[in-house]
This record gives sequence, structure tokens and C-alpha cells, in this order.
Amino acid sequence: MYRFSIARAARPRLTAVRSLTAFALLSSPWVIATAAPVLSGTPAASVVAAHYYAFQPGASDSPGKTLTFSITNKPSWAQFDTRTGRVYGTPLPQSNVGTFANIMISASDGTARAYLAPFSVKVLPLPANPPRISGSPAGAVVAGKVYSFQPGATDPNGLTVKFGIWNKPAWASFDGNTGRLAGTPGAANVGSYPNIVITAYDGYMKASLPVFSIVVQAGVATPPPPVTNPPVPPTSTGSATLSWVPPTLNSDGSVLANLAGYHIYYGTNPNSLTQIVTVANPGLTRYVISGLAATSWYFSLTAYNTSGVESGRTTVESLAVK
Repeated sequence: MYRFSIARAARPRLTAVRSLTAFALLSSPWVIATAAPVLSGTPAASVVAAHYYAFQPGASDSPGKTLTFSITNKPSWAQFDTRTGRVYGTPLPQSNVGTFANIMISASDGTARAYLAPFSVKVLPLPANPPRISGSPAGAVVAGKVYSFQPGATDPNGLTVKFGIWNKPAWASFDGNTGRLAGTPGAANVGSYPNIVITAYDGYMKASLPVFSIVVQAGVATPPPPVTNPPVPPTSTGSATLSWVPPTLNSDGSVLANLAGYHIYYGTNPNSLTQIVTVANPGLTRYVISGLAATSWYFSLTAYNTSGVESGRTTVESLAVK
């Protein structure tokens, strides 16, 4: 009886421990699942009409969760990205000036939702400050020459400026991004091109340069290059008579037994006797060179033997032919 009573009393204690353990294991996932997303950020309270507005909140959530964003009272001029919570757009000066209130951005992870504090965006009027354009285009260009003009432009409101033109000359091109007018008129474009207007436009307001004209002037005819005639050789008017004493010895002092003839070198430059006459008769001691122009001529003579061996030249002699 005693042992039986102790055993029955111990059983409830084991059951209580098992129940407590089961409760502890189930409690942790429940606590993690209830964590909510968090949104942060302070949107700008105003924007000038025609200027870009954008705001994107910061967001955090439990790892592995995907957030989906929503907005209420979105301004009519704005767009909204449900993946990032970004609200953005450009309000128009003509129709969106005013206050857009009680805008609220929220994010949900499918279980919990977080909200950013409601905010307002005030769209301010665009100041009436048109673009400023400057520059003085040239009033004339010669046909065949390049004409080029590019104005300067700024916008007090910080908007992007584009350019336009009226009465553009047909021979010119125009760049709407820079305002550059350029071209090369030809002879067929000679004349006046009046009432040209270049404008600068920021999308809402416009400014213009004063009206101007471009006169295309006829180009001065380029004279043809002078005709260069080939040099005319001098008229041959005279002759030279050369005479010499035939050599009788070789350079080594032996008797010259095989003399074959003579070479006469001549020209108008004593350092360059470029013309030659061969006298193939060893018995001749006189030769006439005719057809010489009226100038100074220079001469020198050599002898050669039957083997073609040539002697040294004689001293250069000169003769003025008149």
C-alpha cells in the first residue's frame, strides 16, 4: 500500500512539466509574426508650379516580407509607385496652383500596415519671369562663306529653354536645343532674307531677339592663276671654234701609239659641263661647235685610245658668244 500511493502521486508532476514545455515552444513564432512595418520621411511642403516634385518614404519590415504601398488623396498632377511608395510629378501653372491636403501614404506586408503622418503639398504660382535671350547676329555674309550665329539664353525660373525660329533662310539650318543658325549660301542665294525671329521658350513663357535680316552678297570672282609659260630656250646665235695639239705620250711617259679620238665637254656653268661632243678622228686638231646662245660658254678636252681609256681634262677655257 505504501509503494502504490507514492507512485500515483508522482504522475501529475510529469504531466505539468510536459504542458509547460509545449507552451514555451508555441509562443515564440507568435511574437515574431506580429512585428509591423515602419515608415519614415518628411515630404516637402511646397513646390513651384512647372517644377518637379518627388518624395519617397523610407520603409523597414521583418526579413523576407514584401511591402505594398498605398496612397490616399493623391494630388491629381502626381503619380504613385506602389512598389516603392514614391509620389512624384510636375504641377501645371495653369491648373494645379493651390494646396493638396491630407495626403497619406501607407505600407502593408500582408499582415500589418504602417502609416506615414498625413501631409499637404502647396503648389505655388510660377513667377512671371520669361527667359532672357541675347546676341547680335551678323547682317551679311558673302556667298560661299559660312554664316553662323548662336544666341545666349537663361531662365530666371530655372526651367529648360528651347529655341524657335521664324523666316529661316532656306540655305541655313537651325538647332532647337542651342538656337544656332548656320549655313553656307551659294551664288544662287544672293539677296536679302528679312524678318528673321529667334525665340527662347521655357514651356510657359517666351522671349525673342529683335527682328533681323541677312543679306547674302555676291562673292568677288577669284582671278584665275597666272599662266606660267615654260622657259623659252635662248635663241642660238653663235659658234665656237676649238683647236688643240694632239698628245704624243701616255701618262707614264711612253709613246702614245693607239690614239683614237677626243671628247669635247662644254656648257654654261664651268663647274658642270653637261654637254659632250665626241671627235672620233685622232688626226683632227680643230672643231667648230655651232648653235650656241649668246652667253658665256666653257670648254674642256680629253683624249682617248682604242681601248677606251680617257685622259684627264684640259684646263677649262671660256668664250663669250655674242
